[in-house]
Amino acid sequence: MVEMEDRWLSVAEMSKYLGVSNDTVYRWISERNMPGHKIGRLWKFKKDEVDEWMRSGGGTEKRKDGAKE
Repeated sequence: MVEMEDRWLSVAEMSKYLGVSNDTVYRWISERNMPGHKIGRLWKFKKDEVDEWMRSGGGTEKRKDGAKE
């Protein structure tokens, strides 16, 4: 039996989990290679893949001078 925690999350669920807007999730997909899988016209995410991406600095904002905030 598959655990509920291992299910695919939608953009809305992922944005709520990360505490960011849906627009931020879409921007991270296009500009920062956020790990997601497009199924038809919908994006779906595995929480563990996104957690690893965040730990490696994927969601870190970059300042105009090139330093990370």
